[in-house]
Amino acid sequence: MQTLIENINVVNPFDEVKSNQNVLIEDGLIREIFSGKISVKNNVQLIDGEDNYLLSGFIDCHTHIFAKGFHKEENMANPLGIHFYNAVPHASQTINAGVTSIRDCGSADLSFKLAQQRKLFPAPKIYLSVVPLVMTGGHFDLLLPSGFDLEIMYPGLPKGRCDGVEEVLKKTREVKRAGADFIKVMCSGGVLTTNSSPEFPQFNKKELKTIVNEAKVNDMKVSAHCHSLKGMNNCISAGFSSIEHGTFIDKKTSKRMVEKDVSLVPTMLVHQFLYENGFPAWDNYAEEKTEKLKEIVKVHKENISTAYEEGVNILMGTDSGVIPHGHNLEELINLVEIGMSSDEAIASGTVKAAEFLGQDNLGLVKENYVADLILVNSNPLDDVSVLGDTDNILNVFQDGVLIK
Repeated sequence: MQTLIENINVVNPFDEVKSNQNVLIEDGLIREIFSGKISVKNNVQLIDGEDNYLLSGFIDCHTHIFAKGFHKEENMANPLGIHFYNAVPHASQTINAGVTSIRDCGSADLSFKLAQQRKLFPAPKIYLSVVPLVMTGGHFDLLLPSGFDLEIMYPGLPKGRCDGVEEVLKKTREVKRAGADFIKVMCSGGVLTTNSSPEFPQFNKKELKTIVNEAKVNDMKVSAHCHSLKGMNNCISAGFSSIEHGTFIDKKTSKRMVEKDVSLVPTMLVHQFLYENGFPAWDNYAEEKTEKLKEIVKVHKENISTAYEEGVNILMGTDSGVIPHGHNLEELINLVEIGMSSDEAIASGTVKAAEFLGQDNLGLVKENYVADLILVNSNPLDDVSVLGDTDNILNVFQDGVLIK
C-alpha cells in the first residue's frame, strides 16, 4: 500500500523549509520526497496537503499513559479494570496532540505495548519502564500511615518497593522480566508528595550503582525521577542516562551532566499546569500543594535555563498523567522560554528524542525514515505555540497510516 501526500511544505529542525513537496510512503517508510511527477501504483492513497506543513510526529519522553492524576482515592474506589480502560482515551488524546511515540515513566505495562502493536485502538508507540523502583518511605511508596497499601497490584506487575543492594538487584530483574525497555528509579522526594521532600536524595550510592550495572547487562538505560541536587549528582556518578524534572539543578551539576552524557527531561509543563489549574476540590492538601508550586515554577524554569546554557542535552517530556493528557506540545513553549530556538525545541521532541531512544530512522521527514508524521496548518518554526493547540494538528500518520 502506497500513500502519497501532495502539496506540502516539509519542516525539519535546523533546515530550510522545503515548499511544494510531495511525500511518497510505502510499507511504513518515507520512500521519496520530491517536487515533480512520480510513477505510483494504481491503488495509491492520495492526500492533498493543501500547502500545510509536514513534520515528524513528536516523542514525549515522560508520560504516564494509564494515569489520571495519580489520585490514591480513585485507586481505592475504582475496580482494577478502570486502570486499563483509562488508557484508551488517554492514547487518543495523545495522538490527537501530535505525539506518535511516548516513553512511559511508570504505570503502563506490557499490555499497552502489545495493544498498540496489534492496533487494538489508536495509540502512540511506547517505551516502557513498567513500575519505578522506590525505597521504603520514598516518593511513590503508597503504603499509608494507616497501614493500607494503595499501590496497584495484579499478576505480572512487580511491586516497585525495594531496599538494599540485593533487593534492588532483584527488583531490576523483575521489572526487566515484566517487559520494561528501561529502568526508572525514584531518586528524590516529589514536589507534591506529602511524606517526602524534593530536595532530599533517595536510595544510596551502592543501590544506585547496582541498578545501573544490572541494567547495562541488558543494554538498558536508567532514568531518575530527581529534583534534589545531591540526588542528581549521585545518579550522575552511578551512570544514569537521564534525569527527569531536575528542578534544583545548578551550573556545576549541569557541567557534570554534559561531561557524562546525561540527558535532562525537565517536564516544566506539569508544575505550571497544576499551579494555574489547581487540584480536585476533595484534595485535602490542595492549598498546601498550590503554595509549594508557586515558588517551584519560578525556580524550575530559571534552573533549566542554566542547564540549557551549559549545553545539557534537553529532551521534551510533560509528565502527562499527573496532568490531563493531550496538552503535550505546550511544553515546547516552555522550552523556548528558557532560551531554546524553535528549531531546538522541536528537535528535543523529535530527532533528539529519537536518538536518545536509539532510533536512527525516526524523528525527521527524510527518505527511508519511519513515516510517523503530523500535518500542521502553519509553520511551527515561526511560532512553536501553534503546536500547543490540537486544532492546528490537522493529520497524524503512524507508520504511514492516517490515524487523525
